Amino acid sequence: MKTVQIKNLVLGSGRPKVAVPITGKSLEEIAEQAQIIAQQKPDMVEWRIDFFKDVKDKLKLQTGAQKLRKILGETALLVTFRTQAEGGELALDDDDYFKLIHEVIQEKIGDAVDLERYHDEGKIKKLVDAAHENEIIIIMSNHDFEKTPSKQEIIERLSSMVALGADIAKIAVMPNSNGDVLTLLQATKEAADKLSKPLITMSMGNLGKVSRISGEVFGSALTFASVTQASAPGQIELAHLRQELEDLKLS
Repeated sequence: MKTVQIKNLVLGSGRPKVAVPITGKSLEEIAEQAQIIAQQKPDMVEWRIDFFKDVKDKLKLQTGAQKLRKILGETALLVTFRTQAEGGELALDDDDYFKLIHEVIQEKIGDAVDLERYHDEGKIKKLVDAAHENEIIIIMSNHDFEKTPSKQEIIERLSSMVALGADIAKIAVMPNSNGDVLTLLQATKEAADKLSKPLITMSMGNLGKVSRISGEVFGSALTFASVTQASAPGQIELAHLRQELEDLKLS
């Protein structure tokens, strides 16, 4: 089986695991959200540091990580800076983006780090190598908030992430029709059959909600749910999502 372990969490077998985002703007908001989320015991927490107003302050970033570690305990922590071009909160040029991700890796801010696919490939490879040297998992990602690419294009994007050294390949796309949702699901199934790494895929918005609960059938290893605040359109509240995953389980 194509599995990846992040702390005590194994992605790629059985039902999709569930991640919940933290979107606090201040250290106080981040800690407050983390306390509420920790009580719900998700499989993973995603710290969306593009929401954090002091993200460029290295010491405050480290302080935030220490607070989260204390609150979350053994829960796996994914650290994500989503650029504005891919639906994030803050604009960073490529140099600042790479500098920030490098700091996150070197300081071991998280157990896994999101790395956007469509930046300079040479710099991406260096960050992948640095992450692996520090025993940090790379979730390489691509987000299209306008449309759903063709099935072949989705498969090619996921394949290129694996070729660049991603431990897990992720794509999120926006459907403009129910046919677009089918395209994403078909691409997921074919990529899951073909590639050597676990995948995370989703069709966003209300039309795409079915993709957030059908990962065990089609081959997506992780899904995102909301507790305090959604970080993307179409996220389902954690308690509901858990029940839906249970209802749709294959074994």
